[in-house]
Amino acid sequence: MGLFFVSGFPALLYQVVWQRALFAIYGINIESVTIIVSVFMLGLGLGSMAGGWISKQPRVPLLMVFGLVELGIGIFGIFSLKLFHYMAQFTDGGSSLGTGASTVALLLVPTTLMGSTLPILTEHLVRLSRNVGSSVGGLYAVNTLGSAAACFAAAVFLMARFGESGSVALAASINAIVGLTVLSLHFAFQPGSQFQIAEMAACARGGPALSFKIALPVAGLTGAVSLGYEILWYRAFSMAFSGRAPAFSLLLGYYLAGIAFGAMVCRSLCRRVSDGALQSQVRKISLFVIGANLMGYLVLPAMGFLARYHVALCLPLVSVATALLGATFPLMTHASVKPDAQAGRGLSWLYFSNIVGSTLGSFVVGYVLMDVWTIRRIAVAIALTGAALGAAMLAGSQTSGRRRAIDLAWCAVIAILIAGGSTPLFDRIYERLEAKQDFQASYTYRDVVETRSGVAAVTQDLEVFGGGVYDGIINTDLVHDVNMLYRPFSISLWHPAPREVLVIGLSGGAWTQVIAQHPQVEKVTVVEINPGYLQIIRKYPAVASLMKNPKVSISIDDGRRWLVRNPGARFDVIVSNTTFNWRAHSSNLLSSEFLQLIRRHLKPGGVFFYNTTDSGEAQLTGVTVFPYGVLIGSCLAVSDSPIQLDVERWKRVIAEYKIDGVPVLDLRKPEHQMRFNNLIAQYPASEQTASIRARNQAKRIITDDNMGTEWLYTPPPPSVEIVRLRGSARAQSLDPPGLH
Repeated sequence: MGLFFVSGFPALLYQVVWQRALFAIYGINIESVTIIVSVFMLGLGLGSMAGGWISKQPRVPLLMVFGLVELGIGIFGIFSLKLFHYMAQFTDGGSSLGTGASTVALLLVPTTLMGSTLPILTEHLVRLSRNVGSSVGGLYAVNTLGSAAACFAAAVFLMARFGESGSVALAASINAIVGLTVLSLHFAFQPGSQFQIAEMAACARGGPALSFKIALPVAGLTGAVSLGYEILWYRAFSMAFSGRAPAFSLLLGYYLAGIAFGAMVCRSLCRRVSDGALQSQVRKISLFVIGANLMGYLVLPAMGFLARYHVALCLPLVSVATALLGATFPLMTHASVKPDAQAGRGLSWLYFSNIVGSTLGSFVVGYVLMDVWTIRRIAVAIALTGAALGAAMLAGSQTSGRRRAIDLAWCAVIAILIAGGSTPLFDRIYERLEAKQDFQASYTYRDVVETRSGVAAVTQDLEVFGGGVYDGIINTDLVHDVNMLYRPFSISLWHPAPREVLVIGLSGGAWTQVIAQHPQVEKVTVVEINPGYLQIIRKYPAVASLMKNPKVSISIDDGRRWLVRNPGARFDVIVSNTTFNWRAHSSNLLSSEFLQLIRRHLKPGGVFFYNTTDSGEAQLTGVTVFPYGVLIGSCLAVSDSPIQLDVERWKRVIAEYKIDGVPVLDLRKPEHQMRFNNLIAQYPASEQTASIRARNQAKRIITDDNMGTEWLYTPPPPSVEIVRLRGSARAQSLDPPGLH
C-alpha cells in the first residue's frame, strides 16, 4: 500500500509537467487541450486492459511486473522533455492530424504503463485478502492520495523551485526507487502458489449483487459526470484565483484528496459487508451517486458566494463532492466483481469504462457544450443526468413497489429543486468570482460571452475581463487615455515604416483598432485564441469597424502555434499586449524560446513590441534575446537592429492619424495640443538596453522550463491596478506622470 501511495506522486507530477510542456509546443487552444487530455485518458484505459489481462495469468509474478512497470515509467520520464522537444522539431509546421498522431505515439507508452498498475496490484491483494472492495478501495485511496500530494507540492513549491525538468527528474527518481524496492521484495519473498490461487477461486462467493453488464455503463456514466463537473469547477476556481497557474494543481489536489477519502471509507465498509448483505450495496451506490451529483452541482454557486470571503473556502467543497464519487467506484467493483483469479480482469473492464466515460464527459462538456450553453445550463444538465442515474439504480435495488415509488418521488423533488433553483443560485456568478471581496449588489456585467476557450466579459464602464482578469478597456480616445493607448499609438516613434503588422491577442480590440487605422499600416494579421471577443467587438462603436476593415484578417488560434505553422510569415512589427506575467501560461509568450520564435518572423529591421507588465524578468529576457530594446511605458520594443526614437516622424504621423475618419488629435484645440506636447516630451527619456539590463541583472531569464513568475505567490504588478468603486471600476496607471 505504501509503495502504491508513493507511485501515485510521480504519476500526477508527470501529468502536470507533460501537459504544460506539450501546451508550450503545440499551443493551448481547445484542440490541443482536447488531444493531450484524451491521449492521457486513452493510455490509462488501454493500460487498465493490459493490466487486467496480465493479472489473470496464474504464472505471472505480479509484484515483479509492477516493479518493472515503475522502472519503465521512470526511464521514459527522465528522457520525456527531450523527446517532446525532438518531436516538436519533427512536426514543426505539420498538420493537426500529424501533430495529433505524434502526440498519441509519444504519450501512449508511459500512460499505458501507468494505467496497468491498479488491476495488477488489485489482483495481487485479492489473492491475499479475498475481498475485492477492500482491495480496490485501499489501493484507489492510497494511490489517489499520493497523486493529490503531488498536486499540492507542485502548486506550493515544486514547479516554482525546480521548473519542468527538475520536477520530472524528481518524479523519475521516485519511480526508480519504487520499482527497485518492489523488485527487491519480490525476490526476497516468494509469491503465492498455484494452490493458493485455486483455493481462492473455490472460496469465491457465488454471484455478484450487481450485474457486471449494468456496472460497466454505470462506471462510465459516473466518470462522465465526475469529469464534467471538474471542468466547470476549474473554470470557476480559475476565475476566483485570478487565472494563476497553481489554480489547476490546487483544484486537482482537493479533487483527488476527496476521492481518496471516499475510497478509504468505502474500504472500511466493504470489510464489514458479508456476502448476504451485498444486495444493500446497490442502494449505497445509488445514494452516493445522488449525493455526489447534488453536492457537485452546489459547488459552483458556492464558489461564487464564498469567493467574497476567501478563495480557499471553495476547495473543501470540491473534496466533499468527490469523496462521494470516490466511494462509488470501489463499492461498484465490490458488488459486481468476484474475489477470484479474474478479479483484476473484472476491475480492468470497470476502470476502462470509467476512463472512457471520463474522456467523453470532458469532451462533451469542454469541447461541445461550453460553446452553446452557459455554465448554469451545463451544471443543471450534468446534475439531472447524475440524479437520473442514481434514481434508476435506487429503483432497481428495491423489491417493494411502494418503496420504489417513494424513492423515485424523492429523486423527482431533488431534480425539480436543481432545475428551479438554478437561476438565483447562479445569479451573477462570474461577477462574484471576478470581484471577490469587492463585489457590490449593483455590480453587473454589460456583456458576457462564454465559449469553450474562456469567458469574456465587459463591465458597465467598458472594461474587458478575460477569465476574470482585467484585459483592457474598449476605448480609442488618445486624449482621454484611460487604457494607456499611447503605447500602440507610438509605433511610428520606433519604426520608420510599419506596413505589415502581426497582432497576437485581440481582446476588446482597442489596440488592434489603433494599429489598423495607422496611416502607414497596410495589412494587419490578428491571432486570437478566444472567438468570444469577436462577438463583443461587434457591439461597441469604438471598435466595431475593425471587423469590416479590409486591411485586417483574423485567425482563431494559439499565437505560438500559429507562428510555428506559418514559418514563412514575416512582419515589420509584431505586437502583443501580453497579459499579466503571473497568469497561467503567460510565460509561453514571454520566454526566451518564444522570443527566438518571434525573431524568425521579423523582417530586417523588424520590431517586437509587447507588454511586460513591469516584470523585471520579462524585460531582462527581452534584452538578452535581442541586442536592442527600449521601454515605452510598461511595453518593451526589441529588435536585432538599433531602435531609433524619431519624435519628429512620430509628430508627423500622429498629426494625420484618424480613427473611423475622426482625427485622433485636433491640434487646434488647446486640450489636444497640451496632450500632444505632453506625449512627445516623455519619449526621449525612455529607458534603453544597457539601463534595462543593469536594473534587472539580479533577475532570472524566463524560459519554457522555469515558467517565469507564474508559480510564484507574489502580488500582481503595480503597472495596472483595478480600483473598484461602488458599482464601477477604472484602470489606474502608475506609469510616470504626464503619459496620461
